[in-house]
Amino acid sequence: MASHLIQGRTVGMPVRVRDAEVCSAFYPVRADAARAVIAYSGLDVAEVLPGKAVCVLLFVDYRDGDLDAYHEFGMAFLVRPPGSTGSTGLGDLRQAGVFVHWLPVDQRFTLEAGRTLWGFPKELADIELRLGSPYKRCVLRKDGRLVLDMLIKPGVPVLGATAMAPMAAYTHRDGVTRRVPWSVRARGARIRPGGALIRLGNHPIAKELSELGLPKRAMFSTTIAHAAMSFGEAAQA
Repeated sequence: MASHLIQGRTVGMPVRVRDAEVCSAFYPVRADAARAVIAYSGLDVAEVLPGKAVCVLLFVDYRDGDLDAYHEFGMAFLVRPPGSTGSTGLGDLRQAGVFVHWLPVDQRFTLEAGRTLWGFPKELADIELRLGSPYKRCVLRKDGRLVLDMLIKPGVPVLGATAMAPMAAYTHRDGVTRRVPWSVRARGARIRPGGALIRLGNHPIAKELSELGLPKRAMFSTTIAHAAMSFGEAAQA
């Protein structure tokens, strides 16, 4: 089993998360605008409809895992795997991957581990999560500026434990695009059409989201009360 030394601690592969709460919303955005945002990666967005890509916003409370407890926010896009041809439509999202464009966290150990092990674009930020009410809320601030205030209302239950189809995650750091294999097993999952509200602040990432057309109605939103995850060794894409 491969292992890495992070801040004097040995981290083995795969890295496991034993319990986390995950809230996410999927937004349709203009494909040309999304392409401009991720052009630095060399990847191409997956067009789920002609001219439409998908931007995913999510926030996570990592309660128990190999990288300790922390909060995280993510901005990502569905992308076509490198070397694929043709379009990826709504009926074939199994072929899509997810490119992680921005991934602020609130703890330094996971920041260094995420950057070193996988090239994740982690930055330190103030991430306030309020998960005990009917609405799940994330207030995200970076460098003292509001990025966004996001609310998600849980939908109808997805019964039973769900092993989600494995989807490759892609990152780009120091000029290298990497593929990160990961898997999720979910308990207490819920889904609904729409279901998310966001208020943008004055941070540059908020401006980037605005240029993508947000705030707008989400395609759908999901909540997972208990998620277990596994992250494998990164490889150059």
